[in-house]
Amino acid sequence: MTAQIRIGIIGASAERGWAHDAHIPAIAASPDLVLKAVSTTRQETADLAARAFGVPAHATPDALVARDDVDLVVVTVKVPHHAELVTKALAAGKNVFCEWPLGNGVDESIALAERADAAGVRAFIGLQASSGPEFDHVRALVADGFVGEVLSSSIVASGANWGPAVMPFDAYVLDGASGAGMLEIPLGHTLDGVCACLGEIEYLVAETAQRRTRSAIVGTDRVQQITTPDQILVAARLRSGAPLSIHYRGGMSTGTNFLWEINGTKGDLSMTAAHGLGEMTPLSVRGGQAGQEQVPLATPEECFWAPGKPDGVARNVAQLYARIVADLRTGTRTAPDFHHAVRRHQVLAAITEAAVTGQRQYV
Repeated sequence: MTAQIRIGIIGASAERGWAHDAHIPAIAASPDLVLKAVSTTRQETADLAARAFGVPAHATPDALVARDDVDLVVVTVKVPHHAELVTKALAAGKNVFCEWPLGNGVDESIALAERADAAGVRAFIGLQASSGPEFDHVRALVADGFVGEVLSSSIVASGANWGPAVMPFDAYVLDGASGAGMLEIPLGHTLDGVCACLGEIEYLVAETAQRRTRSAIVGTDRVQQITTPDQILVAARLRSGAPLSIHYRGGMSTGTNFLWEINGTKGDLSMTAAHGLGEMTPLSVRGGQAGQEQVPLATPEECFWAPGKPDGVARNVAQLYARIVADLRTGTRTAPDFHHAVRRHQVLAAITEAAVTGQRQYV
């Protein structure tokens, strides 16, 4: 590996998007990373991206993955295109960082994990909530015994999208065939952070509902049909024996939009945020012990390990990149990989199966 890890991004728009808002600021903030190239879908947008980011831009992903000066290919396009583009990068022998979800369902994700193993490269998944400073702080508090033995945990959260209105660039997440619904995106990211703190799920039951049938496209006179659940309820048993309850609902509430509580034999923790997309927003952490009133618990400086400490949606992505850098340079396995993604997809599939069958699912 070179002194700097050289990155090529598939799906980097010059004007907006996840690569523009999160990945490129995170890369720019780190002395360990350097952006070498980007690709879009048309020559016109590639030319705009080249001017915006100051690097070569290609109109096809094939040209990007073939570059000798790219060590890590980052895939930041819509979920239905992940499998094709990740496969191209793996076939070129490149390390890959794919945004979550890995594939459109469990089967695609398993196939991609197997292809990464066969290629002999490192393959990382963009489940960045679990790398967030507050999640790391909560994990340490639980591990250090702040709450004692965990008795139970509960989450109520708003998914932001899947409500009465949606931005044009987010409309595709309302389509159940996209693989990017409320189950996969906000619940999937947050659940990964929760499991990093409390351990994995042993079994679960679930109920889902689609209470809204359409959403207005902001700034237009059009509406988008909703064909994916906007209400998801899960009752789970963690491997530790502690119950976990989750309720995600579409849109935003005038009341609670994110509350995660951990109740234990010695104390309690509560985490709040502006919305239920735990991968994108800071959490406010409070805690109390022995019946005392909860007080704010500042996140320690050592939980902010990303160089440059970018803010906004780039922050947690930068935290994950720091883990990826360490893994690529030293051979460690601290960043979530494709096999980790498969396990998370299997949990989400179990939620869907439990809701359809009404039967307990072991995961």
